Amino acid sequence: MSDVLFEVDQLSVAYGAVMAVDQVSFTVKTGEILGLVGESGCGKSTAVLGALRLLPAPGVIKGGQVRLEGEDLLKLDAAALRKKWGARVALVPQGALSSLNPVLNIATHFEETFAAHQFAPPEGIRARSVQLLKQVGLAEKHLAMYPHALSGGMRQRVVIALGLALNPPLLVLDEPTTALDVVVERDILRQLLEIQAASGFAMIFITHDVSLLLEMATHVGVLYAGRLVERGPAAEMAATGGRHPYTRGLLAALPPAPGEDRVAQPIPGSAASVAAPPSGCRFHPRCALATAHCRQHAPPLRFLAGTTDHQIACHEVV
Repeated sequence: MSDVLFEVDQLSVAYGAVMAVDQVSFTVKTGEILGLVGESGCGKSTAVLGALRLLPAPGVIKGGQVRLEGEDLLKLDAAALRKKWGARVALVPQGALSSLNPVLNIATHFEETFAAHQFAPPEGIRARSVQLLKQVGLAEKHLAMYPHALSGGMRQRVVIALGLALNPPLLVLDEPTTALDVVVERDILRQLLEIQAASGFAMIFITHDVSLLLEMATHVGVLYAGRLVERGPAAEMAATGGRHPYTRGLLAALPPAPGEDRVAQPIPGSAASVAAPPSGCRFHPRCALATAHCRQHAPPLRFLAGTTDHQIACHEVV
């Protein structure tokens, strides 16, 4: 039996005439943590939300396949999809305050989650809710509180606990700690990784912070202007600085660590627009390796020579 849990194959998503995601493919295996990174507007959130069929209008899926545990999500009707969401794949959104119902206390959020899936925890709903809150660093007293009475970090812990309520094999986190200070962010992610290590579920983590992904992910996918340009093991990419020129540019632009003898080097130019992308390789206007061939022909995503787990879309890197 394959250990591939989630597979996105040649997915394209459009907003009107704009192709925001262009034939993106990636897989997530059981227990794997895939981090998706790229500049704002690169399509990382659109790709995942589109794959889960959670993308609001006017976003439209224009092609591709998305398989969760072997079943194509793009072919399911609304009723079948609702059974998948929460139970087989759960989303932890960026805006916890806008995701929680302001007139319901936290206990009711858990109760409605279990009721929607007709799931009765063996230990009882309240006991399970308390257990979930404790996993993310909250206490039983928080069940009686309303979202507005919680801090931003507490609300984010609540939506993570709600995502874990039905033990889904895949948890998707869409920039879940963007609005939090770095101390709270690191504490939440530390607890999440501890839960993941104990439970073994897979994760897709979407963020702008490539250094964070290299610390916590098993694999990293890099998107640029609607296309996936590199996907590989996080440890290897951390050790080598990545292989694609864009990945190397992202890492070179990071502030140096204390004691590190280097200067941050921003990527020249501006990110390509998906509304009017360059011809050929979309990164070529900013790439020092670009040739005439790069400017005319889009590179396919392929495995690096001698590897079976590291893909790249670049004519010049072999």
